[in-house]
Amino acid sequence: MLPKTDVRIDAYIDRSAPFAKPILQHIRKLVHQACPEVTETIKWGMPFFEYKGIICNMAAFKNHCSLGFFKAGQMKSAPELQASNKEAMGHLGKITSMQDLPTDEVLTGYIKEAAALNEAGVKKAVPKKATETKELIIPDEITQALENNSVAKSTFDSFPYSHKKEYVEWITEAKTEATRSKRIATMLEWLEEGKSRNWKYERK
Repeated sequence: MLPKTDVRIDAYIDRSAPFAKPILQHIRKLVHQACPEVTETIKWGMPFFEYKGIICNMAAFKNHCSLGFFKAGQMKSAPELQASNKEAMGHLGKITSMQDLPTDEVLTGYIKEAAALNEAGVKKAVPKKATETKELIIPDEITQALENNSVAKSTFDSFPYSHKKEYVEWITEAKTEATRSKRIATMLEWLEEGKSRNWKYERK
């Protein structure tokens, strides 16, 4: 079976720096050896290798090359890949010469493992976004009022962030001190009854 090559990748390698050409050619050869059914394409200006989904991509820069595996985080080899130099895009750090590449056996193993994930239909894991810790700034006058009413404070403390924020914004948006005081008194009354700021609109 002849390799399914893309002339755009031939052109990409041809216009790469002299040091990069043998690196890119070697990676390309190993990918085809490890997965004979692989196809080539260009995405975002870089060579990609696909077999039932993306396996990996390579790139050449001014002073180094890179190789990245699309589902690296789900590969058994993930600890090895993640331990690599992170100063460059990809999972093998900055590849400046053939000596920076793993042995053919190791690299072929990575490629086969990545292809096997696609063969099995494993989807790329989407990292969960880190949730920001929400900090609500409560004015001293509200804090003091709650401190003087243990029942209201207990209710307020048990409320989710959104409910606390509704009360704080309602009070701080008051135009005059008299209105703020009146709203604080109302807040305490409602909290004693276990009510949120918008309790009238909540489903019973």
